[in-house]
Amino acid sequence: QVQLVESGGGLVQSGGSLGLSCAASASIGSMTTMGWYRQAPGKERELVAQLFNGGSTIYGNFVKGRFAASGDNTKNTVHLQLNDLKPEDTAVYYCYAQNIRGVFWGQGTQVTVSS
Repeated sequence: QVQLVESGGGLVQSGGSLGLSCAASASIGSMTTMGWYRQAPGKERELVAQLFNGGSTIYGNFVKGRFAASGDNTKNTVHLQLNDLKPEDTAVYYCYAQNIRGVFWGQGTQVTVSS
């Protein structure tokens, strides 16, 4: 079992920035992938960023260079920097981790972007 705790969400104006963090209870180097999904009211959960153990990262099509995901192996933490935020980025952002035992999710952190 891997426990994940997100932090850093909040309210920001359109065009602003936020930084999200996700602290894992296990070594993130042991994960196959880690990353972030988001879910807006009435919509399906969608991929924001996926970090692979080999070092590559993929982003959802809507990101368009605005977000940056990274991992810190020394602190077992992954980060998601959100820049140039738009009202349509409003959602609950979830951290996840995948290893050979399964997929684990954090509780989510709310990001609200006002116009």
